[in-house]
This record gives sequence, structure tokens and C-alpha cells, in this order.
Amino acid sequence: MSLSITVAVEEIIKEIKLSGKMREITEGLMNRRIITQEAERANIKVETEELQQAADQFRLRHNLESADQTHQWLTRSQLSIEDFEEILHFSIISGKLAKNLFDDKVEPYFYQNQLNYTEVIMYEIILDDEDLAMELYYAIDENEISFWDVAHQYIQDIELRRKGGYLGSVKRQELKPEISAAIFAANPPQLLKPIMTSQGIHLVFVEEIIQPELDEKKRHKILSDLFSEWLKGKINQADTNVTESTI
Repeated sequence: MSLSITVAVEEIIKEIKLSGKMREITEGLMNRRIITQEAERANIKVETEELQQAADQFRLRHNLESADQTHQWLTRSQLSIEDFEEILHFSIISGKLAKNLFDDKVEPYFYQNQLNYTEVIMYEIILDDEDLAMELYYAIDENEISFWDVAHQYIQDIELRRKGGYLGSVKRQELKPEISAAIFAANPPQLLKPIMTSQGIHLVFVEEIIQPELDEKKRHKILSDLFSEWLKGKINQADTNVTESTI
């Protein structure tokens, strides 16, 4: 025998409050209102063709290959066709508003902050003993042992050990300042002298420094970041009152 449970709207609201998600949802509502108002002020429109294209892209992302699968997804999500169209409409005006406000600011922002987008391909071993780190550094530098062998002997993390200490592509801002300074002054490929931080003694092999380029992916990320910061500023300036009637 299946269990039938009826959930009232008031219970959902109470659960949102008790789960600590009220602020997150309130900010989401504020974002929606700010974007909608600013889009209207900027006379941003959405064409039928744009809605259709957005719907096609949405179905592709969610592997909804047929109208029946889309209908089932909407049913599971408790969304109507009108709700679905509203989601698509809001997504489109958000993108258009972001471009309207910041498209011409992306390139200047990128060049002003170009150093932050520089990346490094690197390998790293962290040791506890400075004397041991120096000993291993000279042994690697003089080809008495390979960085790979040292990594397999001293790295505790299994996955990192299997990769020989390979960290892949790392952004400048993801590194500790003392490590970042040494890495981006290197002439790759280069083994750096041991660097001491609060984590331990770092043996670092710099394989390649990747100079940043403003490609579409980076352009989209900067545009999104600028738009998000703008929204935060708008929310901070707003007076917000949540009332029972509003909910």
C-alpha cells in the first residue's frame, strides 16, 4: 500500500526557513526582479526564434531527446509549459542584459588583470624536512634520481603519487604568494629550489608557463563575473522586506 502525503505551501516555506535556505532563495528572487526591471528599462526583447533555440539547447543539455521526455521532466520538476518558457525567457534576458552592460568592458578588464589569468603546468612534492628537500633537489638537478621517482617515494596521496606530483594547469591566484613569485620568475622547463611555506617544503618542477589569451570561454567567464558583481551591488543597495503576503 502506497503512502499518500499532502504537503502545504506553508510547510514548504517553513522547511526553507529551517534548512537555512531562505537568504539564498530571497537573493534569487531579488536577482530576478532586478534583472527583469533593468531589462525592461533597457528595452530588451526576446524573439520567438530565440526562445525556440534556447529550448533546443536546454533539451540537449538535459538529454531530453523527445517531446515525451521533455514532458516527463517537466512533470517530475512540477513545472508547466508556461513555467518552462519563463525559465528560458529569463535566461535569455539575463544574457542580453549582461552583454548590454558589460560587453565593452570585458577586454579592458582582461588586460588590466592579465597577470591573474596566467597559468602554469607544474609538478609538486611537499616534504616536512628542509635538509631532505635540499638533498633531493640536488639529486634531481644532477640527474641522480628523477622527479618522478622522488614523487613516488615521498607523496602520500595515492592519486597524486600515481601522477608523479602532476597538478596540471594551475592559475596564479590559486598558488601561495611565495610559490607564485618563484614559479612565474622561472624559465621552463625548470626545477625550482625548495620553497618553504606553512604547508611544508615544496619541490616544484615548472613544465610550462601559459600566457593568457582572451578566448570565448574566458570572455564569457569575465562577463559573468562582472554581471554577478553588479547584481551583488544592486542587492546591497536595495531595501528588502520579506512579508507573509509577499511569500
